[in-house]
Amino acid sequence: MSDTFCQACKCFTEVVVSDHATGGTSSCSECGTVVVDEVPEWVSVHDREDPTREPSKPVGPESGVSGSNGAAASDDEEASQARRGKRRRRPRPPPFDWFGSIAAVSDRLGIVAAIKDRANEIYKKVVDQKPLKFRTPDAVVAACVYIACRQENKPRTVKEMCSANGATKKEVARAKDFIMKYLETEGQEIGTIHAADFLRRFCSVLGMSNIEVMAAQETVKKSEELVLRRSPISLAAVVIYIITQLSNDKKGVKDIAFVTRVAEATIKNSYKDLYPHLSEVIPTWFAKEEDLRQLPPA
Repeated sequence: MSDTFCQACKCFTEVVVSDHATGGTSSCSECGTVVVDEVPEWVSVHDREDPTREPSKPVGPESGVSGSNGAAASDDEEASQARRGKRRRRPRPPPFDWFGSIAAVSDRLGIVAAIKDRANEIYKKVVDQKPLKFRTPDAVVAACVYIACRQENKPRTVKEMCSANGATKKEVARAKDFIMKYLETEGQEIGTIHAADFLRRFCSVLGMSNIEVMAAQETVKKSEELVLRRSPISLAAVVIYIITQLSNDKKGVKDIAFVTRVAEATIKNSYKDLYPHLSEVIPTWFAKEEDLRQLPPA
């Protein structure tokens, strides 16, 4: 109890705290009038009206709840933390398996172990070269296998390399040109390619007879002496077309283009270039003059 001035009875009186449940309601001991209301601000209206009601707990920062805005902020923070956690847990991609990729390309193309080993050696020589770091790994792998085939005198086409691992022809050609120049500076010979290098393999895939293969080889050899400005692969493809047209088992341009990976238009244009020289390049033991007249006109 304490002395205070009561406005009702106009005198100093002792104040009695009569309601401890609501936090302390003080009343005058003379007239019973409430003289001091010491109810804390956090007590709700219902607690003021009903003294027997348990006081509500304060809602504030210390309680961990800050209303709807606080709940939304808390949810956003949890979601943000979850996203950051996912980013942290995202596994890094494994390093590119160079030697495994070279082996896979070699296996798909049926390349022997000696060429595969040569491709691995080429990769070891050029792996630290800066310009290759801007090339796709698949293109570099295809280029290494391509050059290894040439060095072992078992050349393959760039398109075959692209079909083996999905690299683009443009990227493989760029990687190939750089690696070849680098190896030449190191004193390694790459070797030139000829139409005859591809001919036997193409003939075998097409199921041509031994006589037809022999005729094609002789025709290719004589055709290379002409100035036709055609790639060895295109020349091999058009010779195969001509020889099969002179045989009983004729092959269409579409079938030959599929096996050699030379465009049909390229084969037809090469045929126009070679047509005036057929009597010079086709062996007489395989076809006579009258047989050549049976060929489709250029």
